[in-house]
Amino acid sequence: MEIVRSQRSRTNTPNDSVSTLPLYRYAPQLEVRLEDFEVFAMDRLRVLKGISDALARGKRPEEMENLVRDLWKANMRHPEASEDVNKDIISHFVLRLVYCRTEDLRKWFLSMETALYRYRFLLGSSEAKRALMAEFDLPCKAISRTEFENAKEKLEQVARSFDQPLPTADAIFYKVPFEEVPELVAGRRVYIHKGHAYVAMHQVVSLVVTQFRSNLSKALILTNRKWTSTIREQEKDRLTPIVEALSMSYLGPDYSQPKEFGEISIKDLDQLARSSFPLCMRHLFDKLREDHHLKHGGRMQLGLFLKGVGLRMEDALAFWKAEFSHKVGAERFDKEYAYSIRHNYGKEGKRTDYTPYSCQKIISSTPGVGDHHGCPYRHFSEENLRAALGRMGVGSRAMEDVVDKVRNRHYQLACTLTFEAVHSSSCDAGINHPNQYFSDSHKILQPKNNNAA
Repeated sequence: MEIVRSQRSRTNTPNDSVSTLPLYRYAPQLEVRLEDFEVFAMDRLRVLKGISDALARGKRPEEMENLVRDLWKANMRHPEASEDVNKDIISHFVLRLVYCRTEDLRKWFLSMETALYRYRFLLGSSEAKRALMAEFDLPCKAISRTEFENAKEKLEQVARSFDQPLPTADAIFYKVPFEEVPELVAGRRVYIHKGHAYVAMHQVVSLVVTQFRSNLSKALILTNRKWTSTIREQEKDRLTPIVEALSMSYLGPDYSQPKEFGEISIKDLDQLARSSFPLCMRHLFDKLREDHHLKHGGRMQLGLFLKGVGLRMEDALAFWKAEFSHKVGAERFDKEYAYSIRHNYGKEGKRTDYTPYSCQKIISSTPGVGDHHGCPYRHFSEENLRAALGRMGVGSRAMEDVVDKVRNRHYQLACTLTFEAVHSSSCDAGINHPNQYFSDSHKILQPKNNNAA
């Protein structure tokens, strides 16, 4: 796969000769525009992150099938239908490069790509499934009619134990080495005879997914070696910055400008902090009020958030000056701190219009001693997190759910559960940005406030 800045040439392979569900064995031999390299990867990343969020929320298998179908349709269709397969293959190999670089990244990518493959296989037709099995060259063999009759009683016992329809005379079963279907064996969902598992057609997905996962796991290790030894240095001025940024990509709105609710005033901040700030921003706000000071990381995280929710630059200067003057005095504030606030609003330096931090950026930060920025769900001790959640009004049952997600390192889902507990309202999209939390909170609370008035 060669990355170019000019128009990408198309493959000459007819679309109907390519399996709808690729094996991803080899990188495609075609040129890819630099813009497509990044856009295709971002589109696929939206699918994988949607799957990750749904699995963390405990979605049922039938819900996952519908979700994967919708995510794929929304993100992975190419304007030219004949290019759908190319987009699929290219995006997979780009993300393979992105996520090969550390063990944690490999583990996440392997898990999500395997889940995606599972549900795409299940959504395929019987003909497509059999074609894919043939392409995989799987270690399986359809059992003969005689073998079926000899094992019929045992196969019926297995079906009854899981409330499955009893196998009929035209049912297709495959004889597979039992070690190739560990999840079926572990769940006692197959009949085993002389070292072979008898796998029904509707269970073949387990065999396919095990093979896919094994192949991808090995490929990620090899890709990591190639990345470390050659690609990273060779592409340091072109692809390397893109690859290193993609794993940290935030895929939603940038919230650089308040769109829904216009501007807010200083007098509203305390009430809004209590009702609509996410825990990370509420903690910073409370610490600023308490200590009349925040270190640079905290000022950036809170300052850009306040800009995004609608605090004008003049009000931001007045707000920060009123707080800091308690500790450093007004004159020192004007000399040492006012510039950075104007800079955040694009009024100094390069005049860049800086955007508020996403959850991904905040979670990946590394606060030091005396710092208060970062993600409380990741950086707080459990004791401090429980105390903070209690102050937000999170009940004991919901708190246990939040803490459970934190223990499993699902920090954004923990924030989502906090939002749902505080607002008594579901948030199916999940929380991906502090300003999204504020915006969604405002949408819920504004009608209630209007009715109360």
